Amino acid sequence: MAKEASLQTASMPVLPNTYERKTWWKYIQMGLDSVAWLVALPVAFILRYGLDIGQIDGSGLALIASLAVVLQLGFGLCAGLYRDRYSYGSFHEGRILYPLVVANVITIQFVLLLSARHIGVPRSVVIIAFPIAILLMMGLRYVKRMYEDHTNRPDLDSSEPVIVFGAGFLGRNVVSNLMSDPKSKYRPVAIVDDDPSMRNARIHSVHVAGESAELPQLVKRLHVSKVLIAIGDNISERRLMRVTQAMKELGVETLRITSAIPDISGIKGEELANNDRYLLENIRGKIDYQINRDAIASYVKGKRVLVTGAGGSIGSELCRQLSKYAPAELMMLDRDESLLMDTKYSLTGLSSLDDRSIVLADVRDADAIRAVFLERQPQVVFHAAALKHVSALEAYPKEAYKTNVLGTGNVLKAASEVDVEVFVNVSTDKAADPTTALGQSKRTAEMLTSWYGQQTGKKYVSVRFGNVFGSRGSIKPLFTQQIQDGGPITVTHEEATRFFMLISDACLLVMLAGHIGDSGEVLVLDMGKPVSILKIAEHMRRMYERYDVEIDIIGLRPGEKKDEVLFGAGEEARRSELNPYILHAKAPVQAPSELDYALWFRNYREHRGYERIDHAGQGE
Repeated sequence: MAKEASLQTASMPVLPNTYERKTWWKYIQMGLDSVAWLVALPVAFILRYGLDIGQIDGSGLALIASLAVVLQLGFGLCAGLYRDRYSYGSFHEGRILYPLVVANVITIQFVLLLSARHIGVPRSVVIIAFPIAILLMMGLRYVKRMYEDHTNRPDLDSSEPVIVFGAGFLGRNVVSNLMSDPKSKYRPVAIVDDDPSMRNARIHSVHVAGESAELPQLVKRLHVSKVLIAIGDNISERRLMRVTQAMKELGVETLRITSAIPDISGIKGEELANNDRYLLENIRGKIDYQINRDAIASYVKGKRVLVTGAGGSIGSELCRQLSKYAPAELMMLDRDESLLMDTKYSLTGLSSLDDRSIVLADVRDADAIRAVFLERQPQVVFHAAALKHVSALEAYPKEAYKTNVLGTGNVLKAASEVDVEVFVNVSTDKAADPTTALGQSKRTAEMLTSWYGQQTGKKYVSVRFGNVFGSRGSIKPLFTQQIQDGGPITVTHEEATRFFMLISDACLLVMLAGHIGDSGEVLVLDMGKPVSILKIAEHMRRMYERYDVEIDIIGLRPGEKKDEVLFGAGEEARRSELNPYILHAKAPVQAPSELDYALWFRNYREHRGYERIDHAGQGE
């Protein structure tokens, strides 16, 4: 019986080329370009004098050769040719190299013109040397590129052969990156595309072997068990299902790779997270967070666990991580049924929403939340439901108050009524000295959590961390989409920095914080050094080899900080003895009876640091 296969959807906008230029390679590159001039100029002299080497002025040759080398290296360093800005041997590097060599020739010609009486070098020599030098430089780059392409291909024994459906931008990007990664799990053996002009073309040595009608024959002939559909949004649903059904009948798995904003849910979530890890660690460096998984299991295993905001980036990953620790019951609560379906599918491979793991409710609805808690009696709660986009909440601060303050209060109150043992409120670094509606609302949520912890005597804690790299709405998917759209990449400030964590790391530390924290504490995650936003944009552009895409500095948005902080003024913190990447701080308490939107808004307005005209209904 044919093995069943279903269409799985994932996003793979950046499959990183794991080849990293060694730090010493730039010196070899500088040396090779110097050698090109040291070969080209003597050859040019010989050709100029009709092979009569006796007429060559040795001192003049040495002087011009030295000048050519110095100018080549100087211009190259200024243009970024030897500063790891361009992929070695790429078209974009060639576009920089050619005008650079032309500038070198013009400069030498100008020097010869001024010093004709003192240097016995005909000006025609440099003109003759120019094509020889540029051909040598490009030739050496081509040889090196061919060598790298060959040695960085996926390992034949450990990689799985696949067929890529689509030879457009997305398909080429997928093939290029897979064929440039020696650790890749997949090895493209053929490409299928219905564009007649692509017939028999080769992309990274992978043959465009036919059209979609020939796909079944190719699958059988090449013995593949997986097809990657890389056509983005241009493929119709009907055609997609026709291809999927044909592959299903052959027992072949199909995976659609889209150009949409990445979603880490689904079977490819781990691989996408690894791509995010590659990019972030190349910029920030690696961090071993020293996760004690037994500590997490000690309070999760065998317990009834509820996650609010289970359809969001953090909430869905929390559900995936928590499921590994054998809770007695995992309840996934969200108000968006589509996102809940995505989360459930990533856990079980099923999309039905009519079982007990799914809880459809809005944290703003106090009665609905109370009813859920009374019926389901959760013992451990992770509260990740929140509105989080700074600019939107600056325009509509009352929405931040309703969800992040009142919604959190509703969940806390319901939890206290059913004696929840551990309550973990997911907060943000923007709650430290808040200047935005988001930060102000999350700071109030921390204070409410602290109050309920004091009242119940149970472990009610908040966990504060920075931006989640790769989550929906973060800069990684935004920059990816901007690059694919041809730019520009928009950066708020050339010196702006942010703290970043990967979703998987953040969730593991959040779960560990539920074991480490004491009631009423704010636990702050150490995310390493802050990362330059501009550096991320440049790195992603380099990964895509899209140097034609501009980077625009658009200025900080109202209320936005150039640099984030983890602790507010006067907050004292101590590093945890159980994990060096978790710090303990105390949050002041605020009773729910003291909540008043007018006072909250007044406090927010005093601290936001800029003036704006508020929308109707958003003020006091």
